[in-house]
Amino acid sequence: MMTAPQHPIPAAVAPGPCPMIETRHLVLRPVRMSDADAIAETLNDWQVTRMLSRVPLPYSRDDACDWLNRARSAVTPDWQLAITEGDDVMIGLVSLEIRHGRWHLGYWLNRFYWGQGLMSEAAGAALSRFFRRMPEAMVHSGAYADNQASLRIQDKLGFRIIRCSDLFSASRNAMAPHIETRLTQPDFIAPKGI
Repeated sequence: MMTAPQHPIPAAVAPGPCPMIETRHLVLRPVRMSDADAIAETLNDWQVTRMLSRVPLPYSRDDACDWLNRARSAVTPDWQLAITEGDDVMIGLVSLEIRHGRWHLGYWLNRFYWGQGLMSEAAGAALSRFFRRMPEAMVHSGAYADNQASLRIQDKLGFRIIRCSDLFSASRNAMAPHIETRLTQPDFIAPKGI
């Protein structure tokens, strides 16, 4: 059986290797296999997973290991950044990845860390580094309409709403209203302290 050849994105349109980023409260680092338990614990929480489109529920350690193997072996320019508080324990994820030929920002955070401004800081730091390397890029994102916290984060970072449509949610096993957003470097608002 023949497989289609992979066409990596040329280096001129890629941001380079996944970085380590330090902010006032956080350290963002590339994901690693030792993060599997933390990923499984967070993504097996309905309050987190219901806001994500591609993550099924239940979500096991094996699911986390499968994702980590794909993420770490992919020949792509994607950034998968583990969010830590400097103690190396993963509490969330920020990703900048190519989806359907466009850059896309995705993120999630363990529910016990919500409401502290950590995701704004993490996503802002990742975007700041990304735009320094890719100033002409456009970044797409979005959130389900019932995820007002995520939409506020995107608004604070300068994302603009481009449309609303229905998007399938694996954990909900249903279509749900989804707000799509996008951001360019001139519109980006960096959070203080990154």
